[in-house]
Amino acid sequence: MKFRSIIVASAATLLIAAAPAKYPGHPTTSAPINAADILARDKVISDDVFQGRGPGTPAGEAAAQWLADELKRIGIGPGNHGSYFQKVQTVVIALDNKRSELSFDTPKGTLAPKDLDEVVYWSPQYKSKDVKVTRSPLVFVGYGVVAPEYGWNDYAGVDVKGKTVVILVNDPGNEDPHPDPKFFKGKAMTYYGRWTYKYEEAARQGAAAAIIVHETVPAAYGWQVVRNSNTGNKSWLETPDKNASMVPIQGWVTLSTAEDLFKRAGLDYAQMKAAANKRGFRAVAMKGETLTADAVSNISYLSTRNVVGLIPGTKRPEDVLMFSAHWDHLGMKPDLPGPDKIYNGAIDDGMGDSMVMEIAEAFVHRARPQRSVAFMFWTLEEQGLLGSAYFAQHPIWPLAHIVGDINLDADLPLGPTHDMTHRGMPENELEDYLAAALKTQHRILNDDPEPEKGGFYRADHFSLAQAGVPAITPDSGIDVVNGGKAAGQAARDYYRIHHYHQPSDEFDPKWPMQNIVDDCDALLAMGESLANSDAWPAWRKDSEFRAAGGKLKAER
Repeated sequence: MKFRSIIVASAATLLIAAAPAKYPGHPTTSAPINAADILARDKVISDDVFQGRGPGTPAGEAAAQWLADELKRIGIGPGNHGSYFQKVQTVVIALDNKRSELSFDTPKGTLAPKDLDEVVYWSPQYKSKDVKVTRSPLVFVGYGVVAPEYGWNDYAGVDVKGKTVVILVNDPGNEDPHPDPKFFKGKAMTYYGRWTYKYEEAARQGAAAAIIVHETVPAAYGWQVVRNSNTGNKSWLETPDKNASMVPIQGWVTLSTAEDLFKRAGLDYAQMKAAANKRGFRAVAMKGETLTADAVSNISYLSTRNVVGLIPGTKRPEDVLMFSAHWDHLGMKPDLPGPDKIYNGAIDDGMGDSMVMEIAEAFVHRARPQRSVAFMFWTLEEQGLLGSAYFAQHPIWPLAHIVGDINLDADLPLGPTHDMTHRGMPENELEDYLAAALKTQHRILNDDPEPEKGGFYRADHFSLAQAGVPAITPDSGIDVVNGGKAAGQAARDYYRIHHYHQPSDEFDPKWPMQNIVDDCDALLAMGESLANSDAWPAWRKDSEFRAAGGKLKAER
């Protein structure tokens, strides 16, 4: 209790100057979006005292409690049948690196990649603490994709049951200088390019292990992100079969390690990759090469929470519009090199949390909307969108009555911009509502400048989209008033290389906040428009989520 009191006290000190009187009923004044408020909240949520907001840890759950307390303070009620929380039960599997090992037997001797520097691996299964794969033959399966709609099957004519599949990252054709937009969406990544899909398909094929080759450009992040995101505790939603249906060993290797493996098998990696991008590719056995792995894990169970507040609608309260962001980050890792052991996550996703809370406070000071408006703060995003996935499986409100989810994740403060962007290709009509709101600011909605990075599948709105709920993660603009698109892209690149999923993602009081304020204003206007109408944003005709959306429409 003393720890929580310290947190709340520090938060109150930061926010007291900007805090409005608690709203008792219908508002008579408006609360404009305020950069100082957003900064104050970001400073709190990314403070060292929360120790990187690790789900299930005392410090991490204190951050969730602070968000719930802040919702209450600004006058927003609990959203889950009288509670500000939705409990999420998970299993935590932590590879014991000192007791585990992974190596490849090759015609030219054993190759034992250096743990963390050249390979990361784990087992998602938890029937046993010790999962072994012994002398499993290696098969190169290209991109590991089975996509009937594109006439593509990397597993055609090969039986990989009990074998280890070696897989390329992203989609076929993605790195072509002039990609065909009708072939796996051209430059834009489809779900087939996402690493989660590759492990899922390998499991369906009966593979004993699945190893993805990391390349920075098609993966859209460096090896340090792979290493930092896949070491230590890994959480999974509990399943009746204890994940026995998943691939026993999952992992990544560096490009140089893969090139060495291919060379030892008498293959040229670059040539094999080129072949894998052509129709008619067939999987290639990596002759004489096998994998042996022993994954010894510590297994525990973790209870964490989604945070949810709700403004009940006046006319159609059963219909719910959602704003969301994830509250968790990577926590604290004592074995991390250097003096800083805390992943503060000030941008990812302290900024998203602060923006959603600021929008929530603005809603409180306006006339109550006709539809209900919910404010969700997800847990376990960094462990594979698990908090939002749990919600999609156990929704607080019927999915058919969720109007849409407007999710915020790592908006970059850039100063004024001419635009906003959104992750992925155009998918649903939420984009039209945002474009209309931006038009009133004389700004535009630009397409994702980097659709090949698969951003659509890397944020919590994807969990809702898979279930058929229209969802969007708007991003900061790319066209900066001072510097244009070159400056916008440079800022994105700098953040990704130097701060993303690194301890250096820390609060900076000097951030140029004008675009953040403008973005919040546009999202607020977008939300008010939807919350005060009877419209249901639809999925576009060519969206891969249209069928799931159609099922929800039929239930409405």
